[in-house]
Amino acid sequence: MDSIELEDLQRRLKALEEENARLKAAGAAVLTERRKVESALADSEERYRTLFNSIDEGFCIIEFFDGPHGPLSDYVHVEANPAYTQHAGIANVVGQKVREMVPDEAGGWVELYGGVLRTGVPIRFERELVATGRHLELAAFRVEPASRKQVAVLFQDITPRKRAERELQQLNETLEARVVAALAERKLMADLVEGTDAFVQVVDPDFRWLAVNGAAAREFHRIYGILPKVGDNMLELLEDQPEHRDAIRTAWSRALAGEAFVEIAGFGEPGRARRFYEMRFNCLRDGDGRLLGAYQFSYDVTERLKEQERLREAEEALRQSQKMEAVGQLTGGIAHDFNNLLTGIIGSLELLQTRIGQGRVKEIDRYVSAAQGAAKRAAALTHRLLAFSRRQTLDPRPTDLNRLVMGMEELVRRTVGPEIAVEVVTAGGLWPTLIDASQLENALLNLCINARDAMPGGGRLTIETANRWLDEHGAGERDLDPGQYVSLCVTDTGTGMAPEVVERAFEPFFTTKPIGQGTGLGLSMVYGFVRQSGGQVRIYAEVGQGTTMCLYLPRHYGKETDRPAALATKTAMHPQADHTILVVDDEPSIRMLLTDALEEIGFNVIEAHDGPTGLNILQSDQVIDLLVTDVGLPGGMNGRQLADAARTTRPALKVLFITGYAENAIIGNGQLAPDMQVLTKPFVVEALASRILDMIKDGTGRN
Repeated sequence: MDSIELEDLQRRLKALEEENARLKAAGAAVLTERRKVESALADSEERYRTLFNSIDEGFCIIEFFDGPHGPLSDYVHVEANPAYTQHAGIANVVGQKVREMVPDEAGGWVELYGGVLRTGVPIRFERELVATGRHLELAAFRVEPASRKQVAVLFQDITPRKRAERELQQLNETLEARVVAALAERKLMADLVEGTDAFVQVVDPDFRWLAVNGAAAREFHRIYGILPKVGDNMLELLEDQPEHRDAIRTAWSRALAGEAFVEIAGFGEPGRARRFYEMRFNCLRDGDGRLLGAYQFSYDVTERLKEQERLREAEEALRQSQKMEAVGQLTGGIAHDFNNLLTGIIGSLELLQTRIGQGRVKEIDRYVSAAQGAAKRAAALTHRLLAFSRRQTLDPRPTDLNRLVMGMEELVRRTVGPEIAVEVVTAGGLWPTLIDASQLENALLNLCINARDAMPGGGRLTIETANRWLDEHGAGERDLDPGQYVSLCVTDTGTGMAPEVVERAFEPFFTTKPIGQGTGLGLSMVYGFVRQSGGQVRIYAEVGQGTTMCLYLPRHYGKETDRPAALATKTAMHPQADHTILVVDDEPSIRMLLTDALEEIGFNVIEAHDGPTGLNILQSDQVIDLLVTDVGLPGGMNGRQLADAARTTRPALKVLFITGYAENAIIGNGQLAPDMQVLTKPFVVEALASRILDMIKDGTGRN
């Protein structure tokens, strides 16, 4: 190899070395640049991922593919940030196909996003995701290159805003109508207030008018001569009319103090312009409950009050007429019966006097018996009348009705006869009642006799007791106060009673029985006795279906006690004549009979014709063992007052009241002080003697 070739080879080798060195340098630079690019790409990816996961809006990338519905007819979610679930309401969306997620609305979403993919034109729109009920605001753009078939979607939930928009739209749509309606309603109310006959006023706490309708202003002017207007002070307007000003101040002050009330009062000059008003006051408050003033609705009730007064007078006249009619009916019945009885008494006494003058003594007993019988029947008639008028003397005691009814069962069976089946139904745990047992026995027997007479062909009579708790409604139907009662009912299967008969059943001397078979006082007596005892009687009847008579008696909350045994007759007992009895009665014939009867027994008797005379004797040193006094005495001091005055100085004085009727206000409705008793007129001498001997026998201490 020559030198030229060698040099050429060396040059070429050096050139290769230089090229290699250059290439190494260039490779190192490329590697460095690659590393820089990779680092930058990693940083960019980190920033993207942080932004992707951190943004509040929902974000996803969808990728289209060919599906059963044609080319690019479906897409799958390839990426989705955490906010996707929050805004769309669907979780774990990556990997889900839209036609599987929301099959009913997938076509619409494919059409929207498919357009973006095809054209590359971004879109912004609002749409409801029906599957979750969310309203979404969305933005979509194509991910380049188009060959990737991807679209990015950014969205947020605007459901609350859409709801507010709808509500606002609805409000706007109805606002005008509501304003028109409110104005119409306000005008209507104003027209009503202004056009009403009522007087409407509203005042503030300083008595200044906040509102006053025309009727109230005109009425104020008519009465006081001043026409008020809003802003005026009513008290200042009436400064020169102090009497009227004070009356108005008194009424309004109550309402301004927060009181709601109704008052009827008169305003204006008496005899001229004075009218009466029904005023309804109430307080006026704001939404926080603060008192703003008071308002008043008033009505002129002058004519109404006059009409009520005329009606009251008419009713009073009607009651008086009915009372006189009842008195006339009662008087006629009494006159008829008493004239018959007096005829028997007077005729017997005349014949008795004639036979004594003729010496025909053997016939005396017949006339004495006839006179006594007529007198006893007259006493029974008086007793029935007093029972009807609720003025008989009662001896109420706690009573067990079951025991009373069962004790009378045999007597009732004998009275009604074998043709009538008697059934007694007593209630268990029956409450006691405070009643005069003997009077109740008479009433029960009377009801049973009436039931018997209503079943001339026989039937069934049922006596039933029961506890009754009457509420306000039940008590009102029976004309009683609500509470606890004991009932005693007598039911028959007889002819029944028509409504008009039931209505008059308790009238004295009213009877449907033939003449001579009833006095018409039986039910009157029962009614009066029960009412006097605090109870009520009710008739339940239907023609041809029988009758039920029910007595409702108040429950007694004390204990039931046995009735005291009847007083034994003591006609054989004659005390020594060292007992003195003071007899006070304004009727000379009664004083004579009492004195003769008591002296016949063996007592010393002192007489007085009135209360003051008797009190003078009792306040003297005279020894008195027993006071016998009529209750109804003349001279301003009745028998009870006499006894009370005497017992202030003679506290142990025994007193026997004799009375023709029960003066409950004096005797205390049967509640007498110790050592006081009552004997009802008329009475036989034997009963008087028995009672006095019974009172004397317990002690002979002087008074």
